[in-house]
Formats: sequence, structure tokens, C-alpha cells
Amino acid sequence: MRGQVQGVGFRPFVWRLAAEFGISGDVRNDGEGVLIRAFAGDVDGFVGAIKENPPPLAHIDTVERAPLAGTAVQPGFSIVETDRSSARTGATPDAAMCPACHAEILDPEERRHRYAFANCTHCGPRFSILENIPYDRASTTMRAFDMCPSCRAEYEDPADRRFHAQPIACPDCGPRLWLERDGVEIEGDAIAAAAKLLRAGKILGIKGIGGFHLACDAANEDAVRLLRERKRRPKKPFALMAPDMDAIRCHAALSPAEEALLNDPAAPIVLLEKADDIPAGSLAPALAPGLSVLGWMLPYSPLHALLMAAVDGPLVMTSGNRSGEPQAIGNDEAGTKLGPFVDAFLMHDRPIARRLDDSVARIVSGDIRLLRRARGYAPASLDLPPGFKSAPPVAAFGGELKSALCLSRAGTAILSHHLGDLEDALSFGEFQKAAKDYSRLFDHCPQIVAADLHPDYRATRFAEAEAERLGVPLTRVQHHHAHIASAMAENGWPADGAPVLGVALDGLGYGPDGTVWGGEFLAATYSGFTRLACLRPVPLAGGDAANREPWRNLVAQLDTAMGWDVAQKRLGKSALAGLLSEKPVANLRVLMQRRLNSPLTSSTGRLFDAVGAALGLAFDRLTYEGEAAMELEALGAGISPDRAYPFAVVEAGNIRHLDPVPMWDALLTDLADGMPPGQISARFHLGLARATAQLAKKLADEISAGAIALSGGVFQNALLMRQVAEELDGCGLPVLAQREVPANDGGLAFGQAAVAAARALR
Repeated sequence: MRGQVQGVGFRPFVWRLAAEFGISGDVRNDGEGVLIRAFAGDVDGFVGAIKENPPPLAHIDTVERAPLAGTAVQPGFSIVETDRSSARTGATPDAAMCPACHAEILDPEERRHRYAFANCTHCGPRFSILENIPYDRASTTMRAFDMCPSCRAEYEDPADRRFHAQPIACPDCGPRLWLERDGVEIEGDAIAAAAKLLRAGKILGIKGIGGFHLACDAANEDAVRLLRERKRRPKKPFALMAPDMDAIRCHAALSPAEEALLNDPAAPIVLLEKADDIPAGSLAPALAPGLSVLGWMLPYSPLHALLMAAVDGPLVMTSGNRSGEPQAIGNDEAGTKLGPFVDAFLMHDRPIARRLDDSVARIVSGDIRLLRRARGYAPASLDLPPGFKSAPPVAAFGGELKSALCLSRAGTAILSHHLGDLEDALSFGEFQKAAKDYSRLFDHCPQIVAADLHPDYRATRFAEAEAERLGVPLTRVQHHHAHIASAMAENGWPADGAPVLGVALDGLGYGPDGTVWGGEFLAATYSGFTRLACLRPVPLAGGDAANREPWRNLVAQLDTAMGWDVAQKRLGKSALAGLLSEKPVANLRVLMQRRLNSPLTSSTGRLFDAVGAALGLAFDRLTYEGEAAMELEALGAGISPDRAYPFAVVEAGNIRHLDPVPMWDALLTDLADGMPPGQISARFHLGLARATAQLAKKLADEISAGAIALSGGVFQNALLMRQVAEELDGCGLPVLAQREVPANDGGLAFGQAAVAAARALR
């Protein structure tokens, strides 16, 4: 049995089934998965039962059967110790507390009553404590805690749900919890004291499974604003943890799919639309300014469950880090870095092997869309499509933002957890550590290294150095080709499948023509692509400054669309004209005309920034990535547009341009007429979605595409994604959209690995 089959209670599950089906033999973990020897009994029924209803955290990728000579060494069925071979199997992600453990910590009759580190084979820390494979206690950060006789008895009993649960612990022998202020431990019940501080408006640092959180009362506006001030995070939304599902239902409009996702063992943060009738004073307005969604999660560890029950209300639960830096995981590190932010720490002494941020997801058109792949999902393996099994091993190192790396071999891939933005030196240091960590942990020896085309990405330079160090070829993959390949591979598009029409709506990516791409229509296979169309290029006015200051993109769009003199006349004496009059527009136009620090870009992300700026959203400067676009989406959410803004398609040499000139003409007319901003946003979203889908269908027909693939960071926009999917419905082609691989740059490495593997197979 290959797949996610170790550390999930698979062997005792097999042991129990063997008795039911009269099987003699044994079961063991080995370097490739779980090996079962069956000498007697109903083998077909036995194997069928294993595949039909495996343990909750298990995922069986393949089952291989072969005849076995001889007879069982002894009657009955036994569990054999791990066989440490040179081959490696996968590692299991951390899993949220199961119902049995939750009930146990609430039961005064149980010995783990109110114990913050209860777990079993169906839940608890896995990857966050793992130091080596195969997965056993000696290979985890739990090896420092010697089991007491009671835990040892549970651990060794195949009939117990804690059989070989490597993090097994209890108050007598396991990790302990304490509250400290200014480095001094506070006597008494740590949970009760922490809850009292939170209810009093204090900010706490809380050590969880994959790192520290910063927490405060989500209903206390003063506490939320104080946290923003201390963390220097003016507007970026905070994630929330609720005590239970009823608390979320009071504040969010929940679908059955969203409720299921919140209760999933991965326990991600789920983006949910705010309810229309949120109780007054129950949530602070400063949690997510300008947005229509909030990120919610349920308590996923006993520690969180006990704390949330004591507080009995939602808490802010945001990453414990300085702005832009990696999350703190060590007690001393937290004291140094987070000490100035917090009034106290809720600490424990179980070491964390690696940083794992909370995963972030939303449900769009009935499917999960993972925005950040981290705790609960990484490092679960991903199957590569048919035709990739014979490809050589590849190490792919992704991009600069939302970085992740990917290791592939023998038809499977491991996409790492979210590693942060590599513009920050500390995040790049963590990226380098992760590359070594994954390579060692999964015993991966690449024969090819893959990297983005951009020569100045830190990830690219790291890949170049790795290829030279290992003496293996380096494959460079264009940014948006990698996005499309990522969608193809996640959806199982065969290695030798027909070309797809790829639509990559994104921020920025280095183009082979020296311009900056970001709104692309590609005829793509895994091994190559042809650019058929793009969003009409405009200057990236001021270079990198345009990625931070939306007004620059507005000027570039209007100047390109109609000329600045005409644009000024159209704006008249409006509030927008007043805002622009305070900016150095004349100087900026000189830069654009002379192409000084103003490369051409087809970026869809910068178009969203420009439209947002036209409505006054984050006009001067973004305080976090995607701010203007997210607020623009929020404005249009829930509004049924009476019409769609028009876009044109024009010939431009050997490709076509999706031209927003008609859109700008209509938008400025609406602004002059006093049209509500929400209606303007809704018309823009529908216009872009409709134009994108129409052009995609036309191009797909021209190239006889086998499918249409959608990827790129702009497809994180639920409103746009839903509308594009609706416009493509009934087109007669499969639509390949991303689910558990992020459509943003967090999925780039997966696409790079697929491209590099396909090129090696040619």
C-alpha cells in the first residue's frame, strides 16, 4: 500500500480487519509504504475492505499485489516493527484534533482531562514534529519525553486508538503548558489566566503546532487597533478563531461545503462572506477594513480548544511574526521578536521542527481553492498525470513571492509548505533551510533543477547554484507557462495530451521578449507554449513603485487608453481629478514616454490596481499585497450588474490584445454620472470575465485545444473566478482550474517540475 499510510493508524486498522477476514500473516511499515503478507483467509474481501474505508488520515495511492510462496511463520496476524530501508515514503501533514480526543479533554473522568497535548493516531502533530523518515517517536521532537507506563501500554496495544501514535503524551510524561509575563512563569491554571487577560483586552503570544500566533479579543476594537499598531499592519485582514461552528454561523454566511472544509482534518482558515445580520458589537470593525469576507478557523489542537472554551468568543489568531518576517517557532526566538508585541505568552515545551503557517482556502463554484498551502496539507504527495512516471527526479524552486519548492520523482510530487516572500532576507534564509530539509527528509537526488526565467529572483539564483553544485542541467520555465502547467498537472492532463488554451491572469512575470507579462492566453503543452494573446500592454510606470502605488497604474492606463489631455477633460473637477492633481503626473508621463524605468506590462493585477485607484481604493499606496484588488472585489460582491463593461480584441502583429480602452470610456462615464462604486466594480468584473471567456473559447477553437486551463494569482478573486467559470460553462471543453495547488505563485514550483519532467521525456 503506497501513499499517505504511515503515522495514520494504518497498521492497527489492518490488524483488526485481518481478524475479521480470517487472515494469517503480518503488516509492517517499510521505506515504500505499508507491506502486508496474507497467507490465508478471504484476501480479496480483506483488500477490498482496506481500500473502501481506510483510516481518516490515510490516502492510498496504489495497491500492488503479488503471489507469495510458503505459509505464515505463526498462526494469527501480527504487526511487525518498521523496516528501515533506503527507499523513502511520504510524510503525513498535521491533523486537527479528532472528536474522540476533544471529548476526552472535556471529561473530568479521563486522565487527559484539560490536557493541552492530547492526540491519537487519527489526529495531532505530524509534519511539524518530524525530523526523519520513517516516522517513529525517535525521529520526532517528542523523543525527549519518555512515556509513562500508562502511555506505553496504550502505545503498544494494537486495539487502542493510540497504538504507535508517536506524539502520545499525558500530564504525567508529556509536554507542559504555562503562562509567562516578562520571562517569569505565572502560577496557576495557564488557560484560565490567559483567557482572563484576553477578555481584558490584552495581546498574547500563543505557541501552537507550527509556530506562534498573536491573539486578542476579536470584539475589542481597542485591542485590535493596538495589535495593528504594534505589528505595523495598518489594514491587512486578521484571521479569526471561533470556539465552535455556532459562533461562526452568527457572523458568516455558511454553505455546506464551507462547513465541511472548516471541519476538515487540515483545519484551514476559510474565507467566508460576512453575514448580513452580525450582532452589534460582536466583532471589531478594524478586523478587515474594506473587505466583505473574514478568514475563520476552528480550534485544531486541544490547547486552542481549551483556550477558546475559556474565552467563549472569537479571537484574532494571526501569525506571530514581525511584518514580512517568518513566523516565530522557538520560545527564545518568540521572546526576542514578539516580546514588544505581547502582554504575555502562553508557552509550551514541545519543540517545533519546522515553521508551518495556517493554510488559507475558500470555496468557489462548489470547489476548494487553496490560497496558501501549509499546515494540514503539506507535505502530502500529489500524483503527476499519466506519462510522467519514467521522468527523472526534478527539484523546482518556484518564484519570489508566496514561495514554495517542489520535488518530483516516479510520478509523484511533493509541494512544500508556504515559505514566504523571498524579498525578505530572513524568509530567504528559511527557504534555503527548507530546500535542504526536504531534500534530506525525502532522500531526493534531483537529476534536473527547474527555475523561473527571471534572472534576479532569489529563487532563480538559488536554483542556478544548486544545479552547478549538483552538476545537473538547469531548466528555465516562463512564469505563466508554469502557472498553466500547474493547473494541467493538478487536473491529471496527460503528459502527451493535446495542447490546452491556458489563461494566466496574474500580477507580474518575466517574459522572454523582455517585457513584463501578466494577462496571457497561451497555447500550451507541458514542454512548450505559444503566446496567442495578452492584455494590452501599458507602461509599468516607475518600475517596482507601480506595484505599491495604484495611482501610477491608473495614470498609465488612462494615458495609454485616450491620452492624458482627453483623460483630464473626462475627469473634470471630480474628486479623482483632485487626487491626481496632487501627484507628479507630468514627470511620470515623461518617464513612460521615454521608457525610463517603465517597462511594458500586460499585468492583470496592475489593471485591477488601476480600476481600484479610480474608485479611491488604496489610491496612494498599498499597505499589503492585493489590497486594492481585494477591496474592489468586496465592492462588487453581491451586486448583480445591469451590464458588463466592454473590452475590445485588436490585432497586434502576430498576437491579439484584449484591449480595455472601451472599458475605461464606460467607467469614466459612470464616474461622471455618479454611479455607485459597487455597480462600477460589478460591471468591471463581469466585463473582464466575459471578455476573457469569449477570447479563450475563440482561441481554443482555433488551435483545436483539448481543454481550457485557468491559473494565476488574479484567479484568487472569487467573483472573477466564478464569472469566468460560468461564461465557459457549456463550451464543450474541460475547464482545468486549481484546487489544492494554489493558483498564485505558491503553485509555480509544481508547474515548473511538470514542465522540466516533460522536457526530459522528449
